[in-house]
Amino acid sequence: MMSKARQDRSQGYWRVGFLAMALATASIPIYIHLPSFAATRFGLSLSQVGTILLLIRIVDFLQDPLLGWMTDRWPDQRARFAALAMGTLAMGCLVVFSLPPMGNAVLWLLFGLIITFTGYSLGTILLYGQSAAFAGTGHADAQFGLAAWRETGVLIGVTLGAIAPTVLSMSAPTGDGYAAFGALVAALALIAFVLARPLWRKTQTASLRLNWKGLIGSGAGWLLLLTFINSLPVAVTSTLFLFFVGDRLGLPDFAGLFLILFFIAAGVSAPIWGRMAKAFGARRVLVASMSLAIVSFIGAFALPPGAALLFAAICIGSGVALGADMVILSGLFVSALARAGLQAGQAFGFWNFSAKATLAIAAGVMLPLLQHYGYRPGAENTSSALFALNISYALVPCALKLAAIALVLRLPRHSFEAAI
Repeated sequence: MMSKARQDRSQGYWRVGFLAMALATASIPIYIHLPSFAATRFGLSLSQVGTILLLIRIVDFLQDPLLGWMTDRWPDQRARFAALAMGTLAMGCLVVFSLPPMGNAVLWLLFGLIITFTGYSLGTILLYGQSAAFAGTGHADAQFGLAAWRETGVLIGVTLGAIAPTVLSMSAPTGDGYAAFGALVAALALIAFVLARPLWRKTQTASLRLNWKGLIGSGAGWLLLLTFINSLPVAVTSTLFLFFVGDRLGLPDFAGLFLILFFIAAGVSAPIWGRMAKAFGARRVLVASMSLAIVSFIGAFALPPGAALLFAAICIGSGVALGADMVILSGLFVSALARAGLQAGQAFGFWNFSAKATLAIAAGVMLPLLQHYGYRPGAENTSSALFALNISYALVPCALKLAAIALVLRLPRHSFEAAI
């Protein structure tokens, strides 16, 4: 019976992976493409883009915990919530990328992004909040296995979303691949909804509502804080990636290839990190992966212009480090909630907001700061402006990752082991 149950779970994991992939095409890729897309399509400055993203995060601050509460309050309606999430995501991406603006361009873009990220938020909360049900248990070993499928799907989706506009532009009559990109994400969202319908029949194992005392006592609260700090370096590099490759290294045509290497490395390494966490302990493995990320950041800072092969190696190293973060932290978080008997929906509402807040903070702080130092994307920049870009892309994430390592070393033992 145990063998059959395990087989049934594994047969559903591919559905989890596809749903994660569809959602991920509209996550980090939008932050990667939005600065250049908004500048060319709508004529917006970096400061305006940063302001828009901060406004969206204010909306998220109010709605993400509410969306999580809704999925916990009405668990029998999760299939309808999933339909709402994927339908809203599809409509939002069409509004942002595929449809011409109706009225004021800035308000139209803001409206489309709010719709898009509302659908993404609800879908992601459902995806992660149901993890214990998908795996049939909240035990960390099972969660690491599920997380490997889920996070591999996320990384495939992020890779697809990152390169799709460039690939699609090759066949577009106007050379603009963004309209087709919006249609692609919308189609994936609708297909994922159909394929994932059997997942929502699974029963969540927890029965208690979220409470802060239980969240902190389970170790999940500390993991939430760690995830926020640890996500900031990736948020900074994601926001500045195209600028760094294009203007600092002078290799704009290689940007797509670098992104593919980064996310493939993360996807391939994710299952390996999960097995290492089981064998050697989550704390040790996290410190090792974060140290690898720091080495990669320092290497990027020291690169000369045109160093394509060296930066490719750095992308692989930093991608491998990202694979550990995605598998281990989410697996520990779900496990901690399940062991404490806490509902996961609202908890992942805060988790989801935390992850997206880092992207908004990175855009809202780093983009205006670079503009202050005279940096202009795609233009002739002074040495001081490029130096500011270099520090922002490489050394700022390095400092943030050091802070994450310090927190890992100081966190209570039960944050890593009680859940296991």
